[in-house]
Amino acid sequence: MHTSMAQQPEKNYEEATFGAGCFWCVEAVFELVNGVEHVESGYSGGSIPNPSYREVSSGRTGYVEVARIIFDPEVVSYKELLEVLWHTHDPTTLNRQGADVGTQYRSVIFYHTEEQKNIAEESLKKTDASGLWDDPIVTTIEPLKNYYVAENYHQDYYNNNPNAGYCSYVIAPKVKKFKKEFKYLLKDQSE
Repeated sequence: MHTSMAQQPEKNYEEATFGAGCFWCVEAVFELVNGVEHVESGYSGGSIPNPSYREVSSGRTGYVEVARIIFDPEVVSYKELLEVLWHTHDPTTLNRQGADVGTQYRSVIFYHTEEQKNIAEESLKKTDASGLWDDPIVTTIEPLKNYYVAENYHQDYYNNNPNAGYCSYVIAPKVKKFKKEFKYLLKDQSE
């Protein structure tokens, strides 16, 4: 007997929201993770309603470029997503990722629940003590505040613009590093 989608139980997806430099980089990496159903570029942490890219990129709004990640916790855990985060950006530089400089590029974990907050705090402590990075981690852990989706042209940017200079020189090496270090988390195991 065939059951329609409407009759099947819905998956219990969860959300994670990370700021780790340019949202194009974060989105490109997390789209590859098995169990991640959707990644969306957006802005969080500021106070003005409906901020534009131009306003956020000024660095004067309090907003951070973030990736909102919808994931299936039965396939990939929040803890595993944090591991990917720690390894695919530099969490030791305040308000900077490479040439991207400003508060809008700061390293931040916006938690959705108290459980996520606790997991993130423990993960940060463990990673900081592990020696993964020579300098102390400066990533902040904050409650999700005022999330807004970014403009359409920012969505799936890397896949839509693979030959753009920023994609070739900044994003592609991060994607390559992720594929090498986290092969077991890849959606496509043949990569």
